[in-house]
Parts: sequence; C-alpha cells; structure tokens
Amino acid sequence: MPVQHASNDLMVSLVRAGHLATFEELPALVAKKADAAGLPEARFYLADHQQQVLREVTGEGPDARRGGEELPVDRSAAGHAYITGVAVRDGDEPRYWVPILEGAERLGVLHVMWTGDPDRSAMRDLASLVGLLVIAKRSNSDSYARLIRTEPMSVSAEMQWTLMPPGTFADARVTISAAAEPAYENAGDSFDYAIAGETAHLAIFDAMGHDNTAGLIANLAVGAFRNQRRRGTPLAEIPQGVESTLIQEFVRTRFATAILAEIDLTTGEMEWVNCGHLPPILIRGEGVRELDCAPTHPLGMDLGLPVNVCRERLEPGDRLLFYTDGVIEARDADGNEFGVQRFVDFVIRHQVGNQPVPETLRRLVHAVLDYHHDSLNDDATVLFFEWHG
Repeated sequence: MPVQHASNDLMVSLVRAGHLATFEELPALVAKKADAAGLPEARFYLADHQQQVLREVTGEGPDARRGGEELPVDRSAAGHAYITGVAVRDGDEPRYWVPILEGAERLGVLHVMWTGDPDRSAMRDLASLVGLLVIAKRSNSDSYARLIRTEPMSVSAEMQWTLMPPGTFADARVTISAAAEPAYENAGDSFDYAIAGETAHLAIFDAMGHDNTAGLIANLAVGAFRNQRRRGTPLAEIPQGVESTLIQEFVRTRFATAILAEIDLTTGEMEWVNCGHLPPILIRGEGVRELDCAPTHPLGMDLGLPVNVCRERLEPGDRLLFYTDGVIEARDADGNEFGVQRFVDFVIRHQVGNQPVPETLRRLVHAVLDYHHDSLNDDATVLFFEWHG
C-alpha cells in the first residue's frame, strides 16, 4: 500500500476509534493503529505545568504514567524536539521525536520508529492527531491533571488553571502566549484572551492577596470580563460591569488591578483601559516604551474615578507585554530587583535568537525563579501579543 494511503487510513482509523476512548486508553490505541500503518513503537510524552520534564503516557496508574519514562526538557533529544518544534532523530536509530502541537500550543512529543526512508509528513500527521485526541480527552480526565503535576497544587491554583485559556494561540494575524508562576501556588494572577472576528480581546488581572480569596477574586473578575464582552458591552463600560460583580461578593474589601484591551486585527488599532495596573510595554523594532494611560481605580474599590480609553496604532511586527508586578519585583540574594529593563531585554534577546514565543516565556519564568532562588513572594504572570499585520 502506498505510504500516503497508509497514512490516510491511519488518520481515519484513529479518529473513529478515538471518539469513545478515554484519556487512559489513548496510549494503547495510538500504538495499535500506528503499528498497523507501519509506524511501530509509537509512544507519546506530555510536558508538566512548568515545562521542565516530558512524561510518558502509559495509561496505567492514577496518573496514567506508571512504568513510563520521564525525560528532561532541557537535556534530551525529546526536549529538543519540544523546544524547537522540529522532528529530531534519536541518535543513529531509525526512531524520531516529533513535537505534539495543538495549533501553536505545545503539548509534548511523539516517539515513533520509521524504517527505510522516513516520511516526516506522516509522522507529523500522527503527532497532530495525538494532540487533537489529548485536547479532546484532557478536560474530563483527572489522570491527565495528575500526570502534568510534579508537586501538589493549591486550591487557588486549581481554579486558575481550570479557568485560563491555553498558554499559546497563533494564526496568520497574531501570536498570543502567556506564562504564570508559581504554577502550583498561584493565588491572584490570571490572564484571558479571545478572538472574535477581527478583534482580539486581551486581559491580565492581579487580585489582592495571596490566599484562596485572591483566587476567587481573579476567577470572578475573569468570568465577569468574559460575560461583559460577550454581551457586546463597550470597552469603556466593562470595568464598571466587572466591578459591580466583585462588589456584590466582596463589598469593597478586596480588589483586582487589570489591563483590558481590544485590538482591531485589520488596522492594528488598539484600545485599552488601565485599572490600577502596571502599563503595557510596546516593543517596536529596537525601540521599547511603556504605554501611558491615565488609570482608573482597581476593580472592586468603587472610587468613582473616570475610565479612560486609550489608543495606540500598532505596526506589523509590534509586540506587547502585559505583566504583573511579581515578574519585575523578584529579588536576588543582594536584594536587587529583576526589574523592567532586565525583563524586556530578556524577551528581546530571545526573540532575536529566533526562539519560539512559548519557549521565550518558558525560559523567562525560569529565569525569574532562578533569580529569586526558586521561590517567589508574589505571583508572576506575562501575557505576550504580537500583531503580524
């Protein structure tokens, strides 16, 4: 049978068989269907929350990984495929590590054997289909949730990760990526984004406190923000809508700072409001500047300050950074802050080095953690947006 026909048959067969499969059943199903199509030894590995290790999914045990391998992202051929997004040959053997992606979101890697002249498109197709199956099954699988954790998670972080959108999205017009630390103790930081026709909606929130209540505030703020924008509420009125929801529950005792933004993907026209938050940073070529906008009060304070809608015309290739104070306020042993300049320089340097955006943010949060001795006093979240024009 021609290779292309075998590949097509594999895809169709795997899709049909996957409809009623559970997450735990995927490893055996993928291996069986791939072997029948001439791709023996198919196994797949998924990255943990902090993207430090790749864990083999075996389908066995409470975390679906009993008896499986665990490989480091930074020091393995599998990790190189994950980082670069390119298939990597496993030494001199006819085996390959192929990145598993869902759109631009990095999930893990596929390990597969191919004898003879390798058909990389067939391997990529199989990896893509594995990614789709993982996405379809993970939301109702506790095994998946356990698999990607390397330590216990707080209740607040549990809420945050359930609520936040995928860490990366990209199409011909934009690239959006985000990262948050500490992954297992996140209290009040959250981000949100969505594409609606020709408009990109972006938001970042930093709720007061470092407890479960902070998580509740952030979750409520994100939910209210989504509700307002999906009703078609104008940007200038969304802060009041979000605030009224927070006040109903917390009666001005707790608050959240935020940046809420809308970007016209056709023209590059950006509108945003600053609710007591750190200003966004615009990177244009080699130039960097903060986008000033007279802030209104933090959401939940009900101080009656006016809401100013500020505007900026983006140019193709412009990059925006939304962030919380935990990124720049991390301190080294001598008490020196990580700082805005170090933060921006890090992003620019890795972008010039042609690192994928998710990889730049992965390395950034690890750099912030290293700078602060692997333990942050405050949540640190970054939301990256690039307009391709």
